[in-house]
Amino acid sequence: MSVTTYTVTGMTCGHCVSSVKEEVGEVPGVTGVEVDLQTGRVEISGDSLDDAAIRAAIKEAGYEVAG
Repeated sequence: MSVTTYTVTGMTCGHCVSSVKEEVGEVPGVTGVEVDLQTGRVEISGDSLDDAAIRAAIKEAGYEVAG
């Protein structure tokens, strides 16, 4: 299992966190999503994580990956 960290911009509340967790949680291989609203840090754990699919899920939730 691996853990990948992203910085997500645009999240302002608990609903934002829920949206990101829900969308990213549906990506195949993802087993866990932890979001820190204050820093925008999103830690995703799982097997064979697909970076493009994770970035697309974050965008689908309405947010952007910094950098």
